[in-house]
Amino acid sequence: MMAALKFTDGLLARLPAVRGRLKENAELAKSTWFRVGGPAEVMFQPRDLDDLVNFLTVKPDDVPITVIGIGSNLMVRDGGVPGVVIRLGEVFTDISVDGLEITAGGGVSNLRLANAARDAGVKGFEFLTGIPGAVGGALRMNAGAYGAETKDIVQSVKAIDERGQIIDLSLKDMKFSYRHSDAPSNLIFVEGRFKGETGTPAGIGARMKSIRTQREQSQPIKTPTGGSTFTNPPDAKAWELIDQAGCRGLMRGGAVVSEKHCNFLINTGSATAADLEGLGEEVRRRVFENSGVKLEWEIRRIGVSGNPSVEEFSS
Repeated sequence: MMAALKFTDGLLARLPAVRGRLKENAELAKSTWFRVGGPAEVMFQPRDLDDLVNFLTVKPDDVPITVIGIGSNLMVRDGGVPGVVIRLGEVFTDISVDGLEITAGGGVSNLRLANAARDAGVKGFEFLTGIPGAVGGALRMNAGAYGAETKDIVQSVKAIDERGQIIDLSLKDMKFSYRHSDAPSNLIFVEGRFKGETGTPAGIGARMKSIRTQREQSQPIKTPTGGSTFTNPPDAKAWELIDQAGCRGLMRGGAVVSEKHCNFLINTGSATAADLEGLGEEVRRRVFENSGVKLEWEIRRIGVSGNPSVEEFSS
């Protein structure tokens, strides 16, 4: 396995004092479901919203910021992530319910939000049961599954820009499309306000159980993976295109295309991020050669490559 690179330029000394935690060369592999990748040059875990706002307001303008959540749909490259990686911790996991409206912090897991809606008898959040990750990521990528999307329940979003300004966004401002939001990429989503429909805990719970069963039967959820690798092209399913291209079970180093669901990449235990990303690019090549369809990554890939041999496929 590739050794993790280390940053040594003393970035920490240039950063403002915080009440939360700053850590140099912070390991990221264990923070992702793939269990691969290099370190963060500096990791920042703010103590609260004011701590985050102050940090962004005072930090040097040339220091890049990357925000991560639970790490479920994330690939950290082997060279690590330059600058500051912000991870929203427990202070961003509050949930409040007011009738059919639910407000949740950006660090709230999708499953916890779905459970809160069920307990309150609010229907429409069940699909989140089948989506690993947290609210912030769901807002950024308009996460969806089982016939529903995040945009279906969003009312408004609270965000912070790279200079520490708090911004309120409407549903229209989020500019949602399939597995994507066109809201400015420099925004950190710290809270979402959602609205569902009237339901019963029993009925909602039954739907959630059905989704969990479907997911367990069709996806390799008990292995190190990053969830769906590629978005579905218009009028097609990514897994079918991958299967038709003969990629089911395809291997590269310690990475393999899942036999159970071939739109999932799996770390067999010895994979590097380069193995996984390189395998994904090989799948894209083969699918394009077989069908003429260019698959687009759904998994978010961050950081710098520790292996220059990985080349992005382009048609």
